[in-house]
Amino acid sequence: MSALTSESRFVDSFETRIADINSVDIDKLHALSMSVAWPHRREDWQFLRDFGHGIAAIDEIGRILGSAMWFPYDGRFATIGMVITSPRLQANGAGQWLMGHALDQVAGRNLGLNATRAARRLYLSLNFVREASVFQCHGEAILPPDVELPPGKAIRGVQADDLQAIAALDRTAFGTDRTLLLARLLANSKGVVLTRAGRIEAFSLCRRFGRGQVIGPVVAGDDADAIAVVHPHVVEHAGAFLRLDTREKGGTFADFLSRCGLPIYDIVTTMSLGEPWLPVPGGRGMHEPKTYALVSQALG
Repeated sequence: MSALTSESRFVDSFETRIADINSVDIDKLHALSMSVAWPHRREDWQFLRDFGHGIAAIDEIGRILGSAMWFPYDGRFATIGMVITSPRLQANGAGQWLMGHALDQVAGRNLGLNATRAARRLYLSLNFVREASVFQCHGEAILPPDVELPPGKAIRGVQADDLQAIAALDRTAFGTDRTLLLARLLANSKGVVLTRAGRIEAFSLCRRFGRGQVIGPVVAGDDADAIAVVHPHVVEHAGAFLRLDTREKGGTFADFLSRCGLPIYDIVTTMSLGEPWLPVPGGRGMHEPKTYALVSQALG
């Protein structure tokens, strides 16, 4: 057993042990994320615990000093997220210790994550490779102008029997099957789809998260279709806090977000370990579905 995966370690003069994240009081996890200014509510933590797996670092007096979670989609791929260490412990190796345990749990899978500036050095030390930037766009939404749809296309709300068509689009864009996650999201989100001749060609989901609402995932074949399925959510939440995380740095979609009162607030880095996570730039066919907005920075 290496130092990175020992079951306990001394941190700040207290012996700290690893525990299953589901055994931890969710209020303490909420306090941990608040200590690093992350916006997750108790309900957001519970959603992640219901879908994924994780560990927490607990000291002798019951304080939660860190967390790490993983979300396996199949036998070959998983995302890593919610890797947090309390501010006073970030320089003493606690992050590497937590990640050592997480990596043991997902051994043999290709991995993807979205790294904050503070965590980038940690992931580089563990041989993760940079792939792209994610632009966290948020603010008080501004009512956008109307969007004119091309002939033959229509916008409607998500229906109960849309799951398989949505999951197929998402599978092409994301690279692996997320049907179970999408089913959970549909139960907690308001969804919009774009159809042509009755076939779903783009979709977006919007749900309660953090300080307000978050839009994601968004999957579409081009900027115009992505704008068309995001537009109804912005209209509904105009005047309220809205967030969308995207890898689109420029272009029509990025300009639309800016005009909607969602400027770039922060930038994180998509990284991978094993095979590349994202498609090779320029490797997509014209109008092939791609991800315009993430579910979350933990889930991708």
